[in-house]
Amino acid sequence: MLGPRPTVAGPADTNPVPLTAPGATRAMEAVLDRVLEARLRQARDTDTVFAREMADRVTGFVRRGGKRLRTAFVWCGWRAAGGSGDAGAVLRTGAALELLQACALVHDDVMDGSPLRRGAPAMHVDFARGHTAGRTGGAAGSFGTSAAVLAGDLALAWADDLVTETALSSPHGARLYDEWRAMRTEMVAGQYRDLRAQVSGSSGAEEALTIAVLKSARYTVARPLTLGASLAGADARTLGALRAAGRCAGLAFQLRDDLLGAFGDPASTGKPADEDLRSRKLTLLLAAAVRLAEATGDQDAAAVLAPDAGARPGHTVERMRTALERTGARAEVETRIADLAAAGLRHFGATGAAPGVRREFAALVRRASGVAPHHAEELV
Repeated sequence: MLGPRPTVAGPADTNPVPLTAPGATRAMEAVLDRVLEARLRQARDTDTVFAREMADRVTGFVRRGGKRLRTAFVWCGWRAAGGSGDAGAVLRTGAALELLQACALVHDDVMDGSPLRRGAPAMHVDFARGHTAGRTGGAAGSFGTSAAVLAGDLALAWADDLVTETALSSPHGARLYDEWRAMRTEMVAGQYRDLRAQVSGSSGAEEALTIAVLKSARYTVARPLTLGASLAGADARTLGALRAAGRCAGLAFQLRDDLLGAFGDPASTGKPADEDLRSRKLTLLLAAAVRLAEATGDQDAAAVLAPDAGARPGHTVERMRTALERTGARAEVETRIADLAAAGLRHFGATGAAPGVRREFAALVRRASGVAPHHAEELV
């Protein structure tokens, strides 16, 4: 049986909020809002122009939301490791992850040249439009790119400040900061490998897997789980099980994102549906399609998916989608998502987490991967 649920003061510090994973996410929003207000006050004290044009934009971007999955995974890791009582450090860690995510998305959009994010103009586009509207000198695009890089840096600084403050006030602060430091390095490594793969025109499955693990699986699920567990003083066995669970669930999440990048509805994803295909972004989906095309002798699909296909007459995103379908890559990826999601649940169960926490984790995996894991009812 799951014992009494820990509580944390609500936004008004009067009504206790039960901390299920969704409850933790809601409580984190209140913490994040307070953090952003404090950072805005500091920005205004520093410089009013900077505050109005930069800090306000970063704050608005963070508040526009996102899936907020990472906080829920932090909570699951904390509870799986026996965390209870005051959840303040868990909520602050979740808020720091949201700030770090803002940095990652802003910089990612600059590198990919993405026009949209979360259903609105990407940060560099918004800065460029403001530059044009202000009729100031210089190239609007160059200004927008430079300003967006600084905006991402600001979000990263805020995230680091918050984690440092949390670590200094936690009995397990050194372990928390070790996990955080490793995660930041993995993020940069994954982003660089992604950038490098695009310019080299790689189709390798191993390279696609390396990028997916570094850039998404660890950052989205595995590290949030171990960040939470570190706050509860987790032992090596629990951390190992959480890392394995996070890797599997995180890869399932990335594979779903690959499918959405190729076939998704922009109204739901908040970004163009054909962006990954137009740029021939190396994904596990693309790598699978190239492998299957070569194995079956489908020369038309291989040609459409080749690195130089975009330079040929008649090349269209629609032909790439058709190739992804015809080779069986889309179906293969769907099957792999379900298998990975189920494996993630099995590994999480090895932590010895209470049934209620395991059900919460299963619900998160279902939300992240878009599928109900095979035999999930046996695992919770």
